[in-house]
Amino acid sequence: MASDPALDDALSSANAELQALIESVGRAKERVARLAQPFLGTEREDVVSAVYESERLLRSAERALERAARSAR
Repeated sequence: MASDPALDDALSSANAELQALIESVGRAKERVARLAQPFLGTEREDVVSAVYESERLLRSAERALERAARSAR
C-alpha cells in the first residue's frame, strides 16, 4: 500500500503538536498538585478537594493526548 505524503506530513505535525501538549499538560498537572499542599489538614479541605479534582482531570487529559499521539504515529 502506497503512503500518502500529505497524510504522512499531517500525522507528523499532529504528533509533534500532541507531544508538546502532553508536556504542557504534565507541567500544569504538577503545578496544580502543589497548590493543595498549604491547605492540607486545615479547615479548607474544599480547596484541597477542588485542586485534586483539577489534577485528576488534567491526568485524564494527559492520558487522552498520549493515546492520540500513539494513534498519530
